Amino acid sequence: MSAENPNSRLEAFCDGVFAIALTLLIIDIKLPSTIEFSSTSEIWLAIKHIMPSIFAFILSFIIIFITWVNHHNAFKMVNKSSISFIYANGFLLLTVVFIPFPTSLVGEYILSDHSTPAVFLYTSIIALQGIGWVLLSGASLKNDLAKNEKAIIKIKNNRKNGYFTFIVYSILAIISFWFPLIIATVTTMTLIFWLFYGAKMKHE
Repeated sequence: MSAENPNSRLEAFCDGVFAIALTLLIIDIKLPSTIEFSSTSEIWLAIKHIMPSIFAFILSFIIIFITWVNHHNAFKMVNKSSISFIYANGFLLLTVVFIPFPTSLVGEYILSDHSTPAVFLYTSIIALQGIGWVLLSGASLKNDLAKNEKAIIKIKNNRKNGYFTFIVYSILAIISFWFPLIIATVTTMTLIFWLFYGAKMKHE
């Protein structure tokens, strides 16, 4: 298997990291264990109170899922690896496993007067993912890892999209200091757009 795909071990490791990150998202979503419920209505009320956390979980699931799909396709474009490629990939994975932390903050504080740090960290980590894609694509091109000319064009597009992601979400992160709820809404809309846009592109 490794003879056919030199990156098989690296891909398996990455898939494991993505799986762990997705699992960590759901850990903080639970009803308070210190409260004894005396009726069904109280349970429904408690569920209502954790809806922001559930929403943040779904949003972060979308982010990690989109990243995994793009990561899977990126590895289809290369037929070998390099040290710089591995380290760039490691940085990208770092941004993935960090997502559960701002997700927890968003779920807890998004509807409070202290939502700014949560939204800032959330948008910042997406911006850093853009840098991860720039580094990964750059390493692929610099070390001549692409399978063919068509793959080179796609990798260059990934690098361009990485720069775009970094610039846009960096701006959103800065604006979140003044308008956290608006930026949270904009971020949600853009991620939903990329989810459906990506699905449409893959289908076509």
